This record gives sequence, C-alpha cells and structure tokens, in this order.
Amino acid sequence: MTQVTDFDHQVREFEHVEVPMPDGCRLAARIWMPEGAEAAPVPAVLEYIPYRKNDLTARRDATMQSYLAGHGYAVIRLDLRGAGDSEGLMLDEYLPQELQDGADAIAWIADQPWCDGNVGMIGISWGGFNGLQVAALQPPALKSVVTLCSTDDRYADDVHYMNGCVLGEQLSWASIMFGRNTLPPDPRHVGERWRDMWMERLQHSGLWLKNWMEHQTRDGFWKHGSVCEDWSKIQVPVYAVSGWADGYCRAVFRLMENLQGPRKGLVGPWAHKYPHIGAPGPAIGFLKEELRWWDHWLKGKETGIMDEPMLRFFMQDHARPHAVNEMRDGRWVAEPSWPSPNVARTPFYLTGEGGLSSRPPASPAQFTHSSPLWVGMRSGKWCSYAKPGDQPADQRPEDAGSLVFETAPLETPVEIAGDARVMLDISVDRPVAQVAVRLMDVAPDGAATRVTFGVFNLTHRNGHETPEPLEPGKRYRVTVPMNHVAQRFRAGHRIRLGISTSYFPMIWTPPEPVTLTLHTEHSALDLPLRPAAPADEGLPEFGPPQSGPHLDIEDVPDADDFFEIVHDVAADRHVMRIADGSGTFRILNNDLTVYNQGYETYTIPSGDPADAYGEITWEHALSRGDWKIRSKTETWMGADREAFLIKARLRAWEGEALVHEAEWEERIPRNMV
Repeated sequence: MTQVTDFDHQVREFEHVEVPMPDGCRLAARIWMPEGAEAAPVPAVLEYIPYRKNDLTARRDATMQSYLAGHGYAVIRLDLRGAGDSEGLMLDEYLPQELQDGADAIAWIADQPWCDGNVGMIGISWGGFNGLQVAALQPPALKSVVTLCSTDDRYADDVHYMNGCVLGEQLSWASIMFGRNTLPPDPRHVGERWRDMWMERLQHSGLWLKNWMEHQTRDGFWKHGSVCEDWSKIQVPVYAVSGWADGYCRAVFRLMENLQGPRKGLVGPWAHKYPHIGAPGPAIGFLKEELRWWDHWLKGKETGIMDEPMLRFFMQDHARPHAVNEMRDGRWVAEPSWPSPNVARTPFYLTGEGGLSSRPPASPAQFTHSSPLWVGMRSGKWCSYAKPGDQPADQRPEDAGSLVFETAPLETPVEIAGDARVMLDISVDRPVAQVAVRLMDVAPDGAATRVTFGVFNLTHRNGHETPEPLEPGKRYRVTVPMNHVAQRFRAGHRIRLGISTSYFPMIWTPPEPVTLTLHTEHSALDLPLRPAAPADEGLPEFGPPQSGPHLDIEDVPDADDFFEIVHDVAADRHVMRIADGSGTFRILNNDLTVYNQGYETYTIPSGDPADAYGEITWEHALSRGDWKIRSKTETWMGADREAFLIKARLRAWEGEALVHEAEWEERIPRNMV
C-alpha cells in the first residue's frame, strides 16, 4: 500500500477530546483536522463505533483518518457511550440512546469553529449500521453516508439469524463483545476515575448472547434499527460497499433497489474489510474513491462520481477451493440500476438422474435424504475476515453427505450476478426442520468451490414473525434464497447444487434428526444469468491502494492464529477449532501495551443434533508502567430438544489481584428453531 504524504494540508491530531451529550455524559473522540481549520472551517466526517479509538483501532485509524484530513476534512473517531474512554454504559447494539448520541454528536461537530456545518458519516460493520440508523433520524447537519459491510435488516442479515436459522456467528460475535466490554478506559485520559468506570462496566454490561437468543423471530427487538422498515426516512445520499466473502453483501443490492435518494453501490471480492486493505484481493484505492464522494456531497465539487453507473461489482472467475484466498481473478462490471435490466432469471430443473437441466423433467422423481451432522464443517465463517479457515474449503466431502444435482460440462461460459434461488417441493418427518443449499463451481478434475449458499428454517415458510410447525409427511413448496454473488463458470466446468438437512456450525442444528423427501416435480435452481454489458467497457480504474502515515507500533510475535477440523474417532464427533487475535503489540506514542487472543471450538457428534455445542474464550490485557489489567471471558452454548443452554464466566484482574468475577447459567426455550 502506497503511503501518501503529498497532502493538500498539514494535519493536526488531537488524541483525546470530550464531546458533551445533553444529559451530561461525555463521549471520547480522537480528531484529525487540517492546520488552520479554525480560521477556514472545513466539512467533517464522523466514524462512530465502540472499538476503542486509542488502542484496538488506533493502527487502522492512523492510516485512514489522516489521509482524509490531509485532503481538507476534519475527521472524528468517536467511541460509543460505555466504550473506550467514553462515560456511561453500553448495554447492547444500536439502542435508542446510541443513535440519539450519534445525532447529538453530529450537532456538536457542526457547531465547532473548525467545521463549516456539513457532516458525513462513514463506518464499516457497526459504524456502517449506525450510519444508516442515524441518517434515518435526519439530523440537519448530516449530508451523506458511506456504509460498509452493514445491513438494512437486523434480523435477516446480521450475525444473529439467517432466514430463521440461528447462526453460529451469533455465539462468536457475542463472545467477542463480551470480552471487549471488560476493558477499562485509559487512565491517561480519564485520570483516577478509570477504576470506577471499569467496575461499572464489569458489573452492568451484561450477557448480550442471552438478549439475542431470547428473540428468535423478527420481532420489535430486531425491527428497531432496521432501516428497511421505512426507506423514506433516509434522505441523504448513500454509498454502500461490501464484498462477496463478507456476510453483508445482500444489503448493498436492497439499498440500491429501495433507497429513494442518490446512491451508489460497490461490491468487491473482499471479506469484512475496508477495500483499500481488502482481501481476498485485488484491493483498490478506496480512500481516493471515498474522497471523490465527500468532495461531491460535502464540498460541492464536480468529481464525476455521480456520472458513473450506480452499481459496480467484481465478476469473479474460477478459484481453486481454499479455506483462505489471497487473490481472486476476475473483472469489474457495472449496472445502471438494480434490479438490473441485464440479468435474466433462468431455471435449471432438478432431474431424477441427479442432473440440472434447462428442460423440465419428463417424469417426476423423489429423493429421501438425511444429512450426516458433519455436513457444514467445511463451510467457513458466515462473515469472513480473510483469516485461515474463514472461507469454504473443497466441497467434495460436504457433497458426499448431501443431495447433489449438477449440469453436464458447460459448452460455453456462464456468468451469474445476483441472488440465486432454489425452489423446493419437499416434505419432512419432523415439525421443525431446516434446509441448506450450496452452489458449486466444479472443475474438470472434480474440485468443488462453493460459490454461494443459503439456509432456511422451514417453520418460517410464511414469514419470520410467526413460525408455524410443519406437518410431517405434508408436501410444501418453499424458496430458499442464496447470498448475492457474481461468478463466471468456465466452459468445461459443471454447476452443482448441494442440499442438506443441517449445516453446523454455520447454523445451529435442529432439535431432532430430520429426514427430507424432495420431489423433482416443482423443484429447480433459479440462476440470475448476466451476459457482458456495454457498461462494463471503459470503466474508470480505481487505482492502487493508498493510505496516510502509519502509527508507530511494536508487534510481539505471540499471536496464535490457526484453523483446524478434527475427527475424534474415539468419541465419534467432529471438532472445529479456531484461534484468533492480534496477540501483543505496543503503541509507542502512548506507551500502551495491548494483548488480545481468542479460541473458538465447535463440536458436533455423529448421532444426536441436540448434543452440538460451541465454546469460546477471550483474554485481554492492557498495561503501561505499573498499571496492568487483564480479563478472561468464557462462553459455552449448547441445546437440548426444548431449549438453548448458555453458560458464561467473566473474571478481571488489576495487577495480580482478582477484582471482579461473575457467572451466568441460562436456559432459553427454542421457538421452532
């Protein structure tokens, strides 16, 4: 990545600024701005997240925010109430208080002598979510939003649920926040208050996993903060960005379809990352693209960005199946709108011979199937961070435990763009059942690369608010949507569809083993075929990645980072183990040493799906001189046929003294899941 030093302005940085809220709470900000902004006010851009501005995101922020400030913007990195050095408590995601704080912070920013009154919001993941949510509140000074890897629908497309199925990612994400919420503010910024603030967090932050598992349907808990409930509330221009390996790519297409104001969309091959550090590559010069957007909407410059097509995405070519990909082959394409006039939905019918055919089968057939519970162990993560094991491995072992249908070798290349769907005519033998579908690109040598997938809780066939039990033996017609993707299938390759009755740990197992009967009579794979379009030609280049100056950080090579799948033959179970974390690093400019390390384990037996469980541990530590704190959080989740079971433990130390300990044991009834 090229470091940019030829800025238009010299940059001033303020490590700790307190932003007052109307109720007296003070939020902590880090601010970069051009030299002389007080005399010549500039537009401001806000990123508003809970990930601790002075340690956990300091490395990333230094390269991004200084870049924008060097080109004439004030950039504010604001920690949420109860996070980092901000006062108060953070009790869950996207609560009304958080969103009102965001609106109040925008009003404060617009009123500062260094701001000309025009404010934008940018953020990835949490900051992408609340950028849209705050925009729906319509604070007068907010003029535009750049939202990355976020969603308009908190139930349909977040780490919690997917088409009525409990995502394993819910346990993973809850455990991450459980650990981060144990961290105190920095005494360097808040003084002697740090310990009282820390104790308040340790005692009251709560067990978020319990909150989320108590809401297994699309109720008011999830509708709050879901901007799709009323698209008209977002009246500012929106630039939505994601990646095919990210968990949130579907939202970009819904935003393009439903927002009523100016909007642009961008989807690359990336995981859950900013595109200038995007992996799998190619990464792009996104900071320059962001600058073009802000110059247009906050400074009124003609940058040409709104003369370009509404939606650009990366048409991926074939890739060998790997659990981590560093680079993807392909090309950038464009669409003038979404849904696209260039995409034709085309059915491929399931045949009695296990084929996918452009013609309906001459006679109906049926297949009876119950997947072994290890199907899903090679699924990767719902939301990839481009780490080992995040992305799906070779799908041949998964296919061996699934119903499989595939085309003959393709005579000519086939390209798809959008959401593939599977229409199924099925019956099951249990009142609660789920189905997972996978689309594969099969090379001539048999290697199977998963292109996209979808899961569906069949009790949600008539909607996600009120599930209905299935009548065993009764035939139902259901449509299972897959994640959006753009993919080229080469000539000589096959298109394969895999169907399974479980998919752990991507989704939690059903309460009982399920046998599914599939009828081919009304079953088909619906593909969004897209030929090359004229708009694909002559697209402007994004250019290479750029950044501002890097922060001085000393890394200690102690991070534990691995992914493995083990078949424990003696116990007749399959185990997925993941190690994740940055290990130890020291920020030289404030002499702060930071440590974080997590371990995830997901275990599935060969017999009873109710015996599946996951357990996650996170350890965190901060130190400077004689000041040392550390914490350890442990979370376990399993289930029986009637309920989900959660056990959790939190311990925190100041120096070598244990200063806080808490334990939870919860039983949460299953609601047809």
